[in-house]
Amino acid sequence: MIDRSRFYPKFQPIHQKHQNNAAVYRQESAQSLRFRLFILLGLAFMLLVGLASLSRVEASTGLNVREGQVAPDFTLLDQNGEAVRLIDQRGKWVVLYFYPKDDTPGCTKEACSFRDNILGIQRLNATVLGVSVDTVSSHKKFSDKHKLNFQILADDQFKVTESYGVLIKFMSEQYANRSTVIIDPAGKIRKIFPSVRPENHAIEVHKTLKDFQK
Repeated sequence: MIDRSRFYPKFQPIHQKHQNNAAVYRQESAQSLRFRLFILLGLAFMLLVGLASLSRVEASTGLNVREGQVAPDFTLLDQNGEAVRLIDQRGKWVVLYFYPKDDTPGCTKEACSFRDNILGIQRLNATVLGVSVDTVSSHKKFSDKHKLNFQILADDQFKVTESYGVLIKFMSEQYANRSTVIIDPAGKIRKIFPSVRPENHAIEVHKTLKDFQK
C-alpha cells in the first residue's frame, strides 16, 4: 500500500505555529535582556573603578603650601562675576575650601553644610570662600539652586588650584582636590585639611576656628 503522506506537505495547526513564534520571541527577548544587563553591569563596574581611582588620587595628593606660610594671593570672580582678592580679606579669618565640581553629590553636601553653618562661622570673624575649576555661569547655577550664602570662586584657568597644589587630573579632566586651608587675619595659613569628609566638614571647621580663638 502506498503511503500518500510522503507526497503532501505537513502543515502545522495555526495555534501551534503561534505558540512556536511566541516561544522564539520570548527566547530572543530574554537574550536581549541578558545582553543589556551585561552591558549595564559592565558600565557600573567601570564607574566604580573610576570613582575608587579618583578617591585614591585625592587621598595621595599633597599641597604646595604649608602651615605657617603666607597664603598665596589671588584674584578670582565669584558666582556673580565680582572680583574677589584674597589680600582684601586681611583682618578676618578665611576658610578657603577647594572642591571638585559643582552640583555633584559630595560637593553639594559640603556646600550645603557651609550654608547651614555660615552664621556660626561668621560670628568667629571668618569668611568662607569655595573654589573649583568650574566657570562663573556654572557657579551661578549651583549657588542659585542651593541658595548658597557665601562666595564660590571660578578658577577655570587653573592658576589658583595649581599654585596651592590641589589641581588633580583624572583621565582627560582636571579637578580641584577636596581640601581646605584656614588662613588667619594676618594672612598666614594656620591649618590645612588635605582631605575632608564633605558632610560634616563645616562643623569641623567651626570647631577649629573656635579652638584657635580661645
